[in-house]
Amino acid sequence: MSGFGSGDDVGDHRQELVADCRLRAATDLFAHTWDPVVLAALQEGPRRRGDLRAGIGGISDKALSEALRRLLGHGLIERLGYRQAPPRVEYALTELGASLVDGPMRALGAWIDDHGDALLAAQDDAPRRLRESGSRASA
Repeated sequence: MSGFGSGDDVGDHRQELVADCRLRAATDLFAHTWDPVVLAALQEGPRRRGDLRAGIGGISDKALSEALRRLLGHGLIERLGYRQAPPRVEYALTELGASLVDGPMRALGAWIDDHGDALLAAQDDAPRRLRESGSRASA
């Protein structure tokens, strides 16, 4: 049991919410800026590294390499090598990766569609709110 999203009270699972819990492992999948972007780019099907880089605006070669390495390590993508001249390599979502893209990432995308403007506005307004809350806390 994850203690999150299972319909149970999160407080009942405090012992499970530790540094190595499944919830942390799942949220870590979104800790690196480019990882979800690479996953989303692969939802259309297998792609070559150069096609990924061209299709993802602003990603450096190093950032793409690191993202691919992390996603391979997490079992979310696979590297498909083809024996031909010249050799060809593509990256594709695994079943686990596709379930992440089709489930939580799709739900997060819907939330962003509904609340993204409010989130950006709140981030822009954060310095003012933090100043105000700091002055109230010291009063």
